[in-house]
Amino acid sequence: MAIGNFDGVHRGHARIVERLRARAKEVGGPPIVFTFDPHPVRLLRPQHAPPPLTWTDRKAELLEQLGVDAMVAYPTDEALLALSPQDFFSRIVRESLAAHAMVEGPNFYFGRNRAGTIDVLRTLCGEFNISLDVVEPLMVVGDIVSSSRVRKLIQAGDVSAAAELLTQPYRIRGMVTHGAARGAKLGFPTANLDAIDTLLPALGVYAGRAILPGKAWPAAINLGPNPTFGEEAVKVEVHLIGFTGSLYGQPMEVDFTSRLRDIKRFGSVDELKAQLDQDIAAARKATNPIAGELP
Repeated sequence: MAIGNFDGVHRGHARIVERLRARAKEVGGPPIVFTFDPHPVRLLRPQHAPPPLTWTDRKAELLEQLGVDAMVAYPTDEALLALSPQDFFSRIVRESLAAHAMVEGPNFYFGRNRAGTIDVLRTLCGEFNISLDVVEPLMVVGDIVSSSRVRKLIQAGDVSAAAELLTQPYRIRGMVTHGAARGAKLGFPTANLDAIDTLLPALGVYAGRAILPGKAWPAAINLGPNPTFGEEAVKVEVHLIGFTGSLYGQPMEVDFTSRLRDIKRFGSVDELKAQLDQDIAAARKATNPIAGELP
C-alpha cells in the first residue's frame, strides 16, 4: 500500500505507483492506495486549505489508469487525525489493510501533529516485518514534481506546462446551467458550467475538450467576465465545436490543454465575433488529436 493525498495524480505519483505495482507483484497482493477525503488540512487549518486539483472519483480513475487495483478514500475526521503514528499504523496499515509492503515518498508524514516521519514508519515496518520502499521525488526541469507546483502553474494559466507534470490534462467538472444565451445569439452557443469544486485556472480563453458520457468534443473555453457587454461576473463558458443539442442540467467534465489568450474588451460585436472565429479555429487545431471517442 501507499498512503498519501495523491492530489492531481502527477508524474511523481506515477513513479510511486510504478514501484507499488512491482512490490505488490513480489508479495502476491493487490496494489492499494490509501488516501484521505477530504484533505486533512481542510479540518486542521481550513483557512489555509488549497483548492483541490481532483475530486475523489477522478483521483480513483487516474490511479486505476496507472494500474492501482483499488483506492481507499478514508473519511477524514477528528478521530483519525487524533491517532498517534503508532495507533494509525496499527489500525490502518496492519489491522484494516494487512499490508505486506509499503511504498512512500521521503516527505511522508502521518499521525497526530504529523509526528510520524519516514524514519518512524521505517521503524514500525521493521517491527512487523513489513517491507518499506522510499521512492525519491521526480525532478523535471530542475525542480520536484509536486501538487503545489502543479497548482501554481494552473493558477498562472499555464495549463500546458501543468499537463507536462500531470498524468492527464488538467480537468474540472460542473453542471451545465442557463446563462444569458448571448453566445447562441452571436452564433457561438456555450455551455455555462457551475458548481465547480476544484481549482480554476487563471482567467483567459483556453483550448480543451468537453467530456460527455462516452464522447469528447473539442472545445473553446472562456473563463472570466464578458467586458465587451459590461459583465464583470466570472463564468466558465464552454463552446463544444461541432456539437448541436441541449445540455442544460447535465454534468460535464472539461480538460484544459492550452491557453489561447487573455480576456479583453472589444470595440464592437463584429470584432468579438471575428476573434471568436479565430479562438475556435485555434482550439480545433490544438485539440483535434485528443477529441472523439473516449477509451
